[in-house]
Amino acid sequence: MPKIAHLADLTPPSLDRTWLTAPHPTLPLAATCCADKTVRVYSLSNFRLQSTITGGHKRSVRSCAWKPQGRVKGESVLATGSFDSTVGIWRRWDRYPFQGSMQEDEENTSNNNNNNNHDDLSMGDEDREEEEDEEEEEWRFAVLLDGHDSEVKSVSWSPSGSFLATCARDKSIWIWEDLDDGDNNFETVAVLQEHTGDVKCVAWHPNEECLASASYDDTIRIWREDVDDWGQVACLKGHEGTVWYIDWEAARGLDEGDEDAREATPVSGPRLVSCSADRTVRIWRRRPKAQPTTTSSSSSGIPSIIRPINLDETWDQQAILPAAHDLPIYAVSWNKRTGRVASTGADGRIVVYEERAVADTSSSEQQTNGEEMQVDGDGNVPKSEWTIIASLDAAHGIYEVNHIVWAKRADRGRANDDEEVLITTADDGSVKVWTIG
Repeated sequence: MPKIAHLADLTPPSLDRTWLTAPHPTLPLAATCCADKTVRVYSLSNFRLQSTITGGHKRSVRSCAWKPQGRVKGESVLATGSFDSTVGIWRRWDRYPFQGSMQEDEENTSNNNNNNNHDDLSMGDEDREEEEDEEEEEWRFAVLLDGHDSEVKSVSWSPSGSFLATCARDKSIWIWEDLDDGDNNFETVAVLQEHTGDVKCVAWHPNEECLASASYDDTIRIWREDVDDWGQVACLKGHEGTVWYIDWEAARGLDEGDEDAREATPVSGPRLVSCSADRTVRIWRRRPKAQPTTTSSSSSGIPSIIRPINLDETWDQQAILPAAHDLPIYAVSWNKRTGRVASTGADGRIVVYEERAVADTSSSEQQTNGEEMQVDGDGNVPKSEWTIIASLDAAHGIYEVNHIVWAKRADRGRANDDEEVLITTADDGSVKVWTIG
C-alpha cells in the first residue's frame, strides 16, 4: 500500500495565507498565490524561493496559471487573478535550458545581489547551491485585464495559449484572446453569465478549446465556440453543494506500457473530476455523440438562444469516489501520467485514489464502495472501480488545505525521472511537497 511521505517545504514560506500552487509546464518551478498580494516562484530542484512577483495587485492573489507557450521561445508567461477584480499578465526570460537552448538575454535580467540559486534549475554541480550574488529573474508586468466586478477566483489558459478564461464572484466567466502581436494586447471575445452563483473554477480541456466551469450554484457547465459565439453546451448536475474545483483527465489517457500505472478502461475522450462542499469527489464522462437526427427538443438546459442542436453534449456521472473527507473538499488533481486522483480540503486531509479494471458484468448496475455507478452513454457498465490507496491526516497541522496538484519530481534525490510528487498549499502560508510510494 503506497504511503504519503513529506519530502520538503518550499522555503521561506509566506507569512500569510496561500491559495494555490501552479507547477510550470516545462521547467522545475512552481508559482504560489498569496494573500499578501504577491506570487512567490519556487524552485522544485532545491525547494527555495527564486523570485517574488509584486506590485501588480492591490488585494490577495487567488489564482495563477502558466501559459503553455510564451510568444517567444524561452519566455515564461504567467496570468494572475486577484480579489481586486483584475487579472495580471507577467513575462520573464528564462535563464536556464528551455526546450534545448540557454536563454542569455541580459537586458531582461536584473543585477540584484541575493542568494537565489538559479543554477540549480539547470541541474549543475552541488557546490552551486552555496554560491552567492546570483542574479534575480526579472518579472515584467505586461498588462492588466479589467472587466470583472468582484473577486477573480480562477484563471486558466487554453491548450494553444490563444485564450485565457477567468471567473469571479460576479457569477461571470470572461474569455480573453491573446492577440500575440508583441504589444501585450488582449481582446474580450465572450462574457458568459449562465451561472447563478459565484464561479469558483475554470479549466480548459487538455487538447480542445472547450471550457469547463464550477460554481457556487452546485453545477458544472461546459462551454464551446460556435463560429464566433461562445455558449453553454452542457450543464452537469449531481453535487449537493458548491463545486469548488474541477480537473480534466489527460487527453491520451494512461501510458499503456507503464507497469506502475493502473490498468485503464478505454474511455471516449477525457473525463472530468470534481469536488464539492458536499464532501464528494465525482467523475464525469461525455457521452459519445449519436448520428445527427431531426429531434427538435433538448434537455441539457441550454439558455434561450438559437443554437444548432448538434452542439449539445450529454455528460454522465460515471462514479462517486469512496467517501474520505469530513468537511468540504476544496481541490482535486488528476495525474496526467498514472491516472491517480488526489483530493484535499477543509479537514486538512490528503487522499489519493486509483481506478482499477473490474470484470465484465451483464447487470445494468453495480455497486462500487457503497455508491451506485451509473450506466454510461452506450448503455454499458463502466468496467472500472475507484479505491483509496493512500490517506494522510493533518497534512498542514490544524490548518485547512486550499489546493493540491501533481508535479514532476525535480530534486536531486529523486528515485527516477518519471516520479511525481504532490504539492499542497494551506492557510498557514506553507507549501509542502509529498512523495507517494
